[in-house]
Amino acid sequence: MKRMMKRLLPVLMAIAPLTICAQKVYELKDISGKVQVNVIVNDKNVEYSVLHDNDVMVAPSPIFMKLTDGTAFGLNPKVKEISRRSVNETIYPPIYKKKSIKDQFNELTIDFKGGYSLVFRAYEDGAAYRFVSELKKPFMVESEQASFCFPNDPKVFVASPKGRMNEGKKDPFYSSFQNTYLETALSAWDKEQIAFLPVLVEGKNGKKICITEADLMNYPGMYVKHGEHGYSLDGIFAAYPKTIVDEVRGLKGVVKSREPYIAKVEGNTAFPWRVMVIAKDDAELLCNDMVYKLATPAQFTDFSWIKPGKVAWDWWNDWNLYNVDFRAGINNETYKYYIDFASKFGIEYVILDEGWAVPGKADLFEVIPEIDLKELISYAKSKNVDLILWAGYRAFEKDMDRVCKHYAAMGIKGFKIDFMDRDDQQVVEFNRKAAETGAKYKLLIDLHGTFKPTGLQRTYPNTINFEGVHGLEEMKWAEPGTDQVIYDVTVPFIRMVAGPLDYTQGAMNNVIMKNFHAVYTEPMSQGTRCRQLALYTIFDSPINMLCDAPTNYLKEEECTKFIAAIPTVWNQTLPISGKVGEHIVMAREKDGIWYVGGLTDWKERDVEVDLSFLADGEFNAEIFRDGINADRVGKDYKREVIRVSANKKLNLHMAPGGGFVIRITK
Repeated sequence: MKRMMKRLLPVLMAIAPLTICAQKVYELKDISGKVQVNVIVNDKNVEYSVLHDNDVMVAPSPIFMKLTDGTAFGLNPKVKEISRRSVNETIYPPIYKKKSIKDQFNELTIDFKGGYSLVFRAYEDGAAYRFVSELKKPFMVESEQASFCFPNDPKVFVASPKGRMNEGKKDPFYSSFQNTYLETALSAWDKEQIAFLPVLVEGKNGKKICITEADLMNYPGMYVKHGEHGYSLDGIFAAYPKTIVDEVRGLKGVVKSREPYIAKVEGNTAFPWRVMVIAKDDAELLCNDMVYKLATPAQFTDFSWIKPGKVAWDWWNDWNLYNVDFRAGINNETYKYYIDFASKFGIEYVILDEGWAVPGKADLFEVIPEIDLKELISYAKSKNVDLILWAGYRAFEKDMDRVCKHYAAMGIKGFKIDFMDRDDQQVVEFNRKAAETGAKYKLLIDLHGTFKPTGLQRTYPNTINFEGVHGLEEMKWAEPGTDQVIYDVTVPFIRMVAGPLDYTQGAMNNVIMKNFHAVYTEPMSQGTRCRQLALYTIFDSPINMLCDAPTNYLKEEECTKFIAAIPTVWNQTLPISGKVGEHIVMAREKDGIWYVGGLTDWKERDVEVDLSFLADGEFNAEIFRDGINADRVGKDYKREVIRVSANKKLNLHMAPGGGFVIRITK
């Protein structure tokens, strides 16, 4: 008997851990079978992993959510039931980079005892999960564990908020989300830093994982930091504001203290999707739809009043008009000049940026005496141009409904809202409420000074653009060494995956790197003229600024006519080639007219553009390419018109910091 017990003891000991920590693995694959999500539920927690064609993209990673009352979603889980569904539908977005989106996924929902569920989706190009609460009573979320573990030490592209001094210490969550990207091994990234989403991770076989979030409606935005173990990233969130003080002329709310929790929740709630976009090659990231697909659909159906288009913008060029017989500035004469310019080139809007309302009052009903809004609205209407007003977020928030009702009745068509500079729960809810109120009064909303889009542009299609980008305005005050050219060929693979961006391109003063210097009142761009033209095809911006002064554009009518005619929404978007941080070539089509744009880094580059996407027959191709001396004088370019067809391949040369753009018509 003793001998038998000795023989059985090792076997029992081997079985014991399985008994103590029994686990169940739920497998989910997308319809093509390329993407596989494994959900591991054991007695302690829930973990998930993601594979692409059997390559491990995300290794087993724990996820849970702690509430302030001591309960938790995802810890000590007890499965109640599971359900599955498959969806194969087509979405027809009213304002987007393509006419239709194939929405095809498999979904797994695990209901747990304790009043919550986890929902996982597998798409052909990635995976996503979210928590859902079925609790009846309100509660507060103390923290969330969102982990992304990797099988080795990956290269990452991260943008860390600069943070600002606040009450004598640095607040990392106080950010305009306008930072450049650092390319580094994860192990070499500063462990004290955090990064805002999206972030890009290089996986096995050169595949990329773009991590972001979707359907963020009433919860703080997620950042990531070094994980606690191995090669991993963990989510981190700004706590709920406790004390807010108005600063910057009363236009911005600065958090002075925070609560010991991150969110207040009304019981039954669907939390944001945690999104992992997977690309076999970099170019696939240029045309991804996952954030849009995961967002809540619009609850209204009349989109006829939502008019995308171009904007003649005043602030970047500092109202610097010349060859005029009036004093340029924030006054009716200046804005009539902008309106005349917009009308001449078929530009849909003129924006009145900061300064039209009385400074220091944060009161949008007090207009400076130099501006007669009723007269300007009437004048613009006679010229077939509409007006948009700038607003600081705290001024807009104070009386949002009344402000929107008043100016919509006057004939204003939208608001550009600025200075949010946070993404805690309060600001996330402000963005949603601004979108909702704008829709109520048929106003466009451009969310400037804010975080990346997470699908609000689908829920409220009048929310037409978002900043959260190191745009051309940074060139007004750029520190030495700032490299906007490398940023331009990086951001479309990362930030633009989340949605449209308010980059505000169109500079006419274009210089090579050694000649660049920051000038606030007469700013310039890095790289070539053709690069600025190409940005209108490369970047997603349904409402797109012409940032330079009308008098500068009038001197460059050939370029101005070209960019003014480029659409801002599209029927088709096709990535042709690209590598993050190096170059991009992509094509877009609207109403049978194709545009092809290309950008390079500071290396001159020859690219081949395959035109097989064209229909049968011959076409005219109007080409703007870098001039022979563009490596010395950034403004140098050449325009030519040639005949092309679908069986043709164009060879194009880009100067250092250069680009090209082609308009192809039947």
